[in-house]
Amino acid sequence: MDVKKEFLKIMSEQKEIALATSVNNIPNVRIVNFVFDSTNNTLYFASFKDNDKIKEMESNFHIAFTTIPHSGNEHVKAKGLVQKSTRTIFEVADQFIAKVPGYKNTIEFAGESLVLFEIRFDTAIVTKDLETIQTIEL
Repeated sequence: MDVKKEFLKIMSEQKEIALATSVNNIPNVRIVNFVFDSTNNTLYFASFKDNDKIKEMESNFHIAFTTIPHSGNEHVKAKGLVQKSTRTIFEVADQFIAKVPGYKNTIEFAGESLVLFEIRFDTAIVTKDLETIQTIEL
């Protein structure tokens, strides 16, 4: 398996991640849409202001995620650091809409209430199938 090629394929085709946070040793997980920018190895997702996950990420910026396959077993999982992005949802709107066309309505109607976050990670585990699993360094 060309692990880099498979990684980029999964990150471009899959639309959601399960994002895990933990505060005071109490874990939480939720599903969010995402886009991955391969030019700077950054994963972007948005959240509504005042959402509990924002408070959790401000308390502990260490996160874990896995992409969510909707068929087969292909997925990427990683641990990384999350931070509020200096960019806005409007600056990455085209990427989100290309990946999740319905996100256009969300951005149009609630864009001002969305906070953009970015996840940086150095390594990821890429699973193609139950027998083909490799770690990639970014």
